[in-house]
Amino acid sequence: MAESSGKGAVASVTASMMLHGRVAIVTGGAGGIGSAVSKHLASLGARVAVAYVGDPAPAQKLVTDINAAHGADGPPRAIAVETDVSDAAQVHALFDAAVAAFGGELHILVTAAAVLDASYPTLAETSEASYDAMFGANARGTFLCLREAANRLARDGRGRIVTFSSSVVGSLRPWYAAYAASKAAVETMTRILARELRGTGITANAVAPGSTATPMFYDGKTEEEAERYIAGTPLGRLGMPEDIAPLVGFLASDAGGWVNAQVLRCNGGAV
Repeated sequence: MAESSGKGAVASVTASMMLHGRVAIVTGGAGGIGSAVSKHLASLGARVAVAYVGDPAPAQKLVTDINAAHGADGPPRAIAVETDVSDAAQVHALFDAAVAAFGGELHILVTAAAVLDASYPTLAETSEASYDAMFGANARGTFLCLREAANRLARDGRGRIVTFSSSVVGSLRPWYAAYAASKAAVETMTRILARELRGTGITANAVAPGSTATPMFYDGKTEEEAERYIAGTPLGRLGMPEDIAPLVGFLASDAGGWVNAQVLRCNGGAV
């Protein structure tokens, strides 16, 4: 039997990770990890609806950069859509906006939108307002997006759902009680939804980053506190958003089609 050079196999693997013709929605898509995910999915060929809340400038710059990087000719590769994910009507409108901008089917949902109380209260000191904010964005927001996706993503084997949990669910670090609980809810909903979607060809998985160098991580921490997080990671550094985005791209692609109902901890070995 003739030996293969391996080039064909490499090309096959690369092709299976391409997202040409796919439409993706990324909530929190202009944030620290979300922006890296949005750019990465676009680099694989997807057209991306970047959902954001608050200041539109970062989302608009991200979308402009993505579209410039992929050529000015033809339809846009990315759009920005202001969306409060805790509001069902706005979530529905986000999906509508993606269809209106890119036409045809929706294929990929990534839920990166999240809220964290940067005062890091103990459970005994957590206010109801803080609890409601975290569960509103993290748990309710994910629920609303999952419900929309379950009814609207393509059922041809290309439908992909990637939610965002956190490795703090596994580490059970003090001062994260409400946040970790909201993310544990995300993990549970994701894994159950994957089973409920049996027969649709849609996969659903959760990515759980560890400490990652984003504004959310640094907010409320001293330099010494940040160093303690780094010391707890076997690889000796914080994660970067670019460490997380390729895992999302893999799960969103044909190459990740056999991964389903899983929580993938991406944390450099910290948990």
